[in-house]
Amino acid sequence: MAQSVEIPRVKLGTQGLEVSKLGYGCMGLTGAYNDPLPEEEGISIIKHAFSKGITFFDTSDIYGPDHANEIVVGKALKQLPREKIQIATKFGITKIDSSGMFVKGTPEYARSCCEASLKRLGVEYIDLYYQHRVDLSVPIEETIGELKKLVEEGKVRYIGLSEASPDTIRRAHAVHPITAVQMEWSLWTRDIEDEIIPLCKELGIGIVPYSPLGRGFFGGKGVLETVSTVSSLIYTSTLPS
Repeated sequence: MAQSVEIPRVKLGTQGLEVSKLGYGCMGLTGAYNDPLPEEEGISIIKHAFSKGITFFDTSDIYGPDHANEIVVGKALKQLPREKIQIATKFGITKIDSSGMFVKGTPEYARSCCEASLKRLGVEYIDLYYQHRVDLSVPIEETIGELKKLVEEGKVRYIGLSEASPDTIRRAHAVHPITAVQMEWSLWTRDIEDEIIPLCKELGIGIVPYSPLGRGFFGGKGVLETVSTVSSLIYTSTLPS
């Protein structure tokens, strides 16, 4: 008889956020490298992941058409105990099309995105709020300054950065502690080991690797058979010793 695996919990960063060591990246539920799933199936997958001990769920306002991913996650949350869930969502990417990725990081935009995400998710606060991509036309101090206000207002509990440079991370952290940095990290994507990981270790910032299975490549047969769930997994960890 197969034994269930208990998923351990870890501290993410040094500001107090505790999450399940294995997290669930929700992007694929509404289509990315795959066709979108029916809404009820997406909700069922999130509930199933929770039943197996996953409490850390990662979404973004850019995932899916018309913010569909946050909406699905929000509907699933209504059927789960909010106090046991850690929700991460992101802002900053306004559009992705054939001409490229467009980002925006003004304080006004950050606040409006946060308010909209709170409504779509149906929650009073976001556990971990990431700037999805850095807007180089706006000083990072201004963006993080506004996120700091959202923390003080209780709308955000912890602040994160995604795909940020070492200089940006350090400058942002000087304004308000950064709890986590999300970067691609796997056997074939190891760039962050040179500068990002040592810096995060120095500053006490957690690492959230995305695509740790190389977008499914390293998952083998198991991913092919359960692509909707397994290929979206993200791993969370404290800093390497």
